[in-house]
Amino acid sequence: MRNILVTGGAGFIGSNFVRHLLTRAPDLSIVNLDALTYAGSRENLRDLPVEGRHTFVEGNICDRQLVDTLLRRHHIDTIVHFAAESHVDRSILGPEPFIQTNVVGTFTLLEAARQYWLPGQEPAVPAHRFHHVSTDEVYGSLAPDDPPFSESTPYAPNSPYAASKAASDHLVRAYGHTYGMRVSISNSSNNYGPFQFPEKLIPLIILNALEAKELPVYGDGRQVRDWLYVEDHCEAIELILKSGKAGETYNIGGGNQPANLTIVETVCDLLDELKPAAASYHRLVQFVADRPGHDRRYAMDITRISGELGWKPRHTMQEGLRLTVEWFLSHPEWSAAIQKQIGYRNWMDRNYENRERPA
Repeated sequence: MRNILVTGGAGFIGSNFVRHLLTRAPDLSIVNLDALTYAGSRENLRDLPVEGRHTFVEGNICDRQLVDTLLRRHHIDTIVHFAAESHVDRSILGPEPFIQTNVVGTFTLLEAARQYWLPGQEPAVPAHRFHHVSTDEVYGSLAPDDPPFSESTPYAPNSPYAASKAASDHLVRAYGHTYGMRVSISNSSNNYGPFQFPEKLIPLIILNALEAKELPVYGDGRQVRDWLYVEDHCEAIELILKSGKAGETYNIGGGNQPANLTIVETVCDLLDELKPAAASYHRLVQFVADRPGHDRRYAMDITRISGELGWKPRHTMQEGLRLTVEWFLSHPEWSAAIQKQIGYRNWMDRNYENRERPA
């Protein structure tokens, strides 16, 4: 791993991964390809460590000519593919971009990489690796007493977003099996942490609370997720790239299963402590109509990555949430810049304003 192409590296997880690698891998050169759609921003790339080893390219992963050029010009031997449309609510309101980016975009990258790395089925770049970053949502939903998702759990996606990610997972696996490309896949649980776009639950709650706005909770708030602090996720991906087996899938989870309402209440408690207002932030919690087909529970079995690679999350949920709240409190300029982006407020109003509230 000498010259790495990171797709979606101006987004939430991608930008954290770029920072992580620049700090941890002193001999690595990074090309960062991002289309700078609503969830990707140059704001996420300000003040990078060791900026001289980072090249940013604004462009779309569906642009085959651009991808071909980048692979050859920068002698890319590793691709870490984060670029994706990733919000379930947006996929329900408009699924087409999810098919284009998540399925067609992944196919475009795979084809370009195959023809650069394996021009005649003989590896021209023998130490190559294509790592695809995916989600636990491809596995569907769990009942309260079901065992956690493992790497052998059958796929059962329930939203257009999850279905598009499942399709891209299958493409990556097929290219490894059919063409001998050195691929790997990681399916992670819900991420949170610095630079997360504020349509997602935790930053939405933090920023709404600071503006004394309603804190919307879907349904009864009892949906259960496995939460992963983003830095722990970055460490897991780096370890997979260095020591993970080609052709394998690794589940990455935070080892916790709080209900969404518990997350909201914990964030309120932290804000009451760190940024007290005239009255507790808990007063702002408002239950709203649930999203269609909302999965009830996710949980991840991390036995494989723990046993084979020795990885476990370093942060507890309480530690990670405190770090996240502290980061948002200390970076108001980032939040202000993101919230001014075109279409952000319109989409938030469209998604939340017309949801029914209980009497």
